[in-house]
Amino acid sequence: MIEVKQFDRESKGFFKATEEEVEAGRMTYSWVNNDRIIIDHTEVNPAFRGKSVGNLMVQAAVEFARKAGIKIIPLCPFAKSVFDKTPDYHDVL
Repeated sequence: MIEVKQFDRESKGFFKATEEEVEAGRMTYSWVNNDRIIIDHTEVNPAFRGKSVGNLMVQAAVEFARKAGIKIIPLCPFAKSVFDKTPDYHDVL
């Protein structure tokens, strides 16, 4: 089972997807003030392509944004495409 964890630092952070301690993917972001993040890059390990790893990381970012009361700016083309296709995520844009 793929697990997604968040690693947040002062001005940047990332979501890391793993399965049995193998990194399946990583999605990086930067903070803008204290009320929004910019998702700037999503990368999936080729061995995990087709397993919705990228979607799981975007979902984790949306859950984080909702809990923290912040907004997301998806500059990463992959993340932007997920937001474009998922109206349920538009509340955090």
